[in-house]
Amino acid sequence: MHIAVLSETVADTRVAITPETVRKYEALGGKVHIQGGAGQRAGISDQDFEQAGARVVPDAFSAVKNADIVLAVGRPTEAVIRACKPGAAIFATMDPHRANGALDVLAHAGVNAFAMELMPRITRAQSMDVLSSQANLAGYRAVIDATAEFSRLLPMMMTAAGTIPAAQVFVMGAGVAGLQAIATARRLGAIVSATDVRPATKEQVASLGGKFIAVEDEEFKAAESAGGYAKEMSGEYQAKQAELVSAHIVKQDIVITTALIPGRQAPRLVSAAMVDSMRPGSVLVDLAVDSGGNVEGSRAGEVVTTSRGVKIIGNSNISKVGTTASSLYARNLFSFVSTLIDRDQPALVIDWDDELVKSTNLTRDGAIVHPAFKGAKAN
Repeated sequence: MHIAVLSETVADTRVAITPETVRKYEALGGKVHIQGGAGQRAGISDQDFEQAGARVVPDAFSAVKNADIVLAVGRPTEAVIRACKPGAAIFATMDPHRANGALDVLAHAGVNAFAMELMPRITRAQSMDVLSSQANLAGYRAVIDATAEFSRLLPMMMTAAGTIPAAQVFVMGAGVAGLQAIATARRLGAIVSATDVRPATKEQVASLGGKFIAVEDEEFKAAESAGGYAKEMSGEYQAKQAELVSAHIVKQDIVITTALIPGRQAPRLVSAAMVDSMRPGSVLVDLAVDSGGNVEGSRAGEVVTTSRGVKIIGNSNISKVGTTASSLYARNLFSFVSTLIDRDQPALVIDWDDELVKSTNLTRDGAIVHPAFKGAKAN
């Protein structure tokens, strides 16, 4: 059972396998072939992988040649996909909503593609939930990044020269990333408030020491999907919430936005007028910048300073914790892939009726099979 592991783009410091999971795959009968240098930006050398039992190969094409299983963080390039043998299973975060024809490429190549970000949020799949594991790190790092750009301290300090007031931190979106941001900011001594359209998060925010801010009307009470994600709110609700947030954000030193809607552009939560209302030296961190951004004026990969001296951070913060992010992502992958391996043969044996398989499988037998995407037929 040939397992291939690919190197990621220069912008992504993660890798889809670690020496720990190499040993686990080998114990199941797998033979790991990893592209040289794949773990370098995550602090893992080729020698580390070789000592764990992997074979290091010079390029992606050498890795995927004859591979039964292909592991990656992001969706492989078209050239690499076409180099895979028909029937190979590719596991990665595929970004299918913005695939721009890549699903056709996967289907034409005859590979079985699995989008790890489509893993259902059920108890059985908790150890496989890449969105949660990576968002948790993003929330932590967002506070660290904001603190680095903020010119004042977060905790209150009583000194001989006088008292320094605690910073005000506002977290917009109390999912996994937002809750971790709340917890981290509180640990650093900030006064924290948070908002979300899902009623269940009110108690979670309070349990972490944050103050909950939201328009709690009838629409708010029904604003959560069966999968635990936020629903898109009506224009009327958004206007009322924007008015409340606008009055609150004026008093904030740091704002962290985390709101995402699966398959849709990120909702605009902070307008340019709201940004301008903040004090000079204030900081915003837009964790949704790659999906269109929650903050007007944010730019992916940049720290923007407005004319009023407010900073908007749009950098990818997961890239700054590549070692930890790789460790968690690799475990997520192994938790899923290992359920599809027949240990007696050993071989990949996929139960196509399994709920986890049906939820994540994009292409099979030359066709796009996922219900949400199969309308886009391969030509």
